[in-house]
Amino acid sequence: MKVNSIPWHRLWMLFAQAVAIGAGLLVAWRAFGPATPPSAPAAAARREVVTVHETSGSSSLASTLLGRRDTGYRVAARKAAASVVNVYSRSAPKRRGRRANDSLSLGSGVIVAAKGYILTNDHVVEGASEFSVTLPNGKTVDAKLLGRDPDTDLAVLKVEATDLQPITFADADSVQVGDIVLAVGDPFAVGQTVTHGIVSATGRNRLGINTFENFIQTDAAINPGNSGGALVDLDGNLVGINAAIYSESGGFQGIGFAIPVSLARKVMDQIIAHGRVDRGWLGVSASDVERSDPGSSAGAVIKKIERGSPGEKAGMRVGDTVIALNGKSIADATALINETAMLAPGSQAEYKVIRQGETMALEAELGRRLGPAAKRR
Repeated sequence: MKVNSIPWHRLWMLFAQAVAIGAGLLVAWRAFGPATPPSAPAAAARREVVTVHETSGSSSLASTLLGRRDTGYRVAARKAAASVVNVYSRSAPKRRGRRANDSLSLGSGVIVAAKGYILTNDHVVEGASEFSVTLPNGKTVDAKLLGRDPDTDLAVLKVEATDLQPITFADADSVQVGDIVLAVGDPFAVGQTVTHGIVSATGRNRLGINTFENFIQTDAAINPGNSGGALVDLDGNLVGINAAIYSESGGFQGIGFAIPVSLARKVMDQIIAHGRVDRGWLGVSASDVERSDPGSSAGAVIKKIERGSPGEKAGMRVGDTVIALNGKSIADATALINETAMLAPGSQAEYKVIRQGETMALEAELGRRLGPAAKRR
């Protein structure tokens, strides 16, 4: 019996056809087959005073690239733009029954709750007595200043309006160097503008801009008028409040700074709840540990202790090196001030210190830190 063999080139053609058919079936299944059950939507986080929207997590890189290959950043820009407003602040001192020396400043703001709360920069409202906001729909309404925090350059306004679209807050830990971000605001009063760039750095401090600094640095174009506007990710979620630029000309030079959403959220919640921000105070001055010795550890060296302060009552001494607060490592003097300030006045705090080579724990009941205005008085 003779068995007819199939030529090798025909076998290869059959194999190729089978692969093509299989791939087609797979594409059809994905396109028209039963959809994967969607994940449960993130519930809006309920705070003590105000409810804000929070993202349930960041999109995968693959879905991000595939979803925006043809549409650019239009979805994120449209979503964020619906929550960004123009803020007008006017200082109008009265003189002889009429107004003189009117001073009008323009900035931006972000709608953070449907109740009409708007987050902006303190320097946008500083020294002003009247405020108005132009909403994304073009309507201009009066605004009330709820509170300011010069230490972080943040402030909260309140408007009486309906159909507001609050922004969605990004996961505070989601921002990474290299992420693409969009800056939304009203630079030079030309109208709402969207620019894009990347996160150039995080944790920027010691810039001399604010008392408490933890900036996101970005090369997205930020110019005068962008202050108080939104820095968002590719899903349109808020990652920061645009606050400052580094510039020798007064315009954009590729270095902008935004207050991260983690800090902005804490300040905003306190202003809405109490009209101010209360911070813990230890009453000491410190400097960084000198790193000349390769074996030296991080920490903050106590240089001065105010009489009667929580630090003195806790038993701290000049020369002590603070290395931890409530179990969290203290890297330097800035970290000591910032981490202490994050705690509420009256709370108990455990400081781990090194004194003459011996490690010990000291308990302190924190006082209330005075803000810049209180210090000037």
